[in-house]
Amino acid sequence: MGIIRTIITIIVVYYIFKFIMRLLAPIMARKMMEKASENFKKQFNNPYYKERPKTKEGEIYIDKKPNEQKSTSNNNEGEFIDYEEVD
Repeated sequence: MGIIRTIITIIVVYYIFKFIMRLLAPIMARKMMEKASENFKKQFNNPYYKERPKTKEGEIYIDKKPNEQKSTSNNNEGEFIDYEEVD
């Protein structure tokens, strides 16, 4: 009798959860869309936001230099070992 009651409880909880999600999902989606729209507007209206300069087709625009890492004498590639094939 305990197994049947557990299975029925699981099924009832599943359908209640499904019903609640049908009600709340559109509200949550609308809130996420409003938040994304607000973040987009903040970024676009930011005075420090600068538009990329117009470039002709085929030209390359680099926003900033990559960080240069100083190469050290210790190569992290590992040690090379010679080998011979044995027949």
